[in-house]
Amino acid sequence: MAIQLKRVYEPPEETDGERLLVDRLWPRGVRKDAVRLSGWLKDLAPSDELRRWFAHDCSRWLVFQERYRAELGAADKALLVQELARKARNQQITLLYAAHDQNRNNAVVLKEVVEEVIQPGG
Repeated sequence: MAIQLKRVYEPPEETDGERLLVDRLWPRGVRKDAVRLSGWLKDLAPSDELRRWFAHDCSRWLVFQERYRAELGAADKALLVQELARKARNQQITLLYAAHDQNRNNAVVLKEVVEEVIQPGG
């Protein structure tokens, strides 16, 4: 199947499949009953330290990606990435994030990492 990315503020759609929030903090101004979440993957979000350091500063994007990938490669998170990849092989999943920047956020990196697990070297 496929993995898509979507801001948590966008309305749910039937084509979203399993909707998974991948931010460590609950998004501001979002009612939990309005999101239609399948799960909240806080443990796959960047660490608080990395999140604060990045602060959505575009000049830090490349280093953020490297550091976040390193976090995702740690044993405990690598298992969670494997589980997410298994899900993504069999069904549509949508990774939800709150950041304004659609191209530079943790969901973008997580999607890439999961896709690399699904299709190594692809």
